[in-house]
Amino acid sequence: MRRFLENNYHTHTYRCQHAAGTEREYIEAAIGMGIKRLGFSDHVPCSLTESFVPGMRMTFLQAEEYVDTLRKLAHEYKNQIEILIGFEAEYSKQYYPEQKEMADRLGIDYMIIGQHFLVDGDGHVLLPSPTDDRKLLRTYMQSLIEGMQTGSYAYIAHPDFVEFTGRKEEYEEECRDFCRQAKLLQIPLEINMQGMSAGKRYPQPAFWEIAGEVGNDVIIGADAHTAQQLENVEIYDKCMELVRRYHLHLIGDLKMDRRKTL
Repeated sequence: MRRFLENNYHTHTYRCQHAAGTEREYIEAAIGMGIKRLGFSDHVPCSLTESFVPGMRMTFLQAEEYVDTLRKLAHEYKNQIEILIGFEAEYSKQYYPEQKEMADRLGIDYMIIGQHFLVDGDGHVLLPSPTDDRKLLRTYMQSLIEGMQTGSYAYIAHPDFVEFTGRKEEYEEECRDFCRQAKLLQIPLEINMQGMSAGKRYPQPAFWEIAGEVGNDVIIGADAHTAQQLENVEIYDKCMELVRRYHLHLIGDLKMDRRKTL
């Protein structure tokens, strides 16, 4: 039985300012691990975050160079591995048009949602975790649902991002509604290896128990911020323990018809 990823769609580059190493190092590590398809999905530029969180993503000026660099490497390594180019994005109604225009213009292969913050109707940034406020948890989950409904995102990264400190029953009800919508829309949910390795609040067993009951498609994503994270079999095995424990429907690949995802 294979003990590592065959495909990974969640890989960062130094441009996000909190990852290290060159694209070539990630590619060489992936080849060494037998990964067949490597998707880079660095944090999408966003006009809001140019001032709000400038230390967590590339700038607009870097986006074209990001794509060009990866296209050249994809050609160089075409006989060894398939390279795809994507973005990890926070969804909001206000900034979605900006994302889509840039993805279309640059010919991005796919986008995933990695919702680290929310933007309210007045353009204010909300940090949703930790919280005991069910309304904020619901707003977070609804933003993911709205993003899925656009049809522009291939999957949801770390959907269990929010650390909810309120009543267990409230968390379960909101997560179950979200999981049902994801299943209806046939959007996979990611078990995040980087969160597992860093000892973060996610992956959260309570969320994945619900996903198993609902029958969601689940994908494991390295969320690699170093090349070494593409070689971490121990963390992959821990993610697989969640898959087995909650009888999750694990998929190893994505249908990457760009016309349907962007």
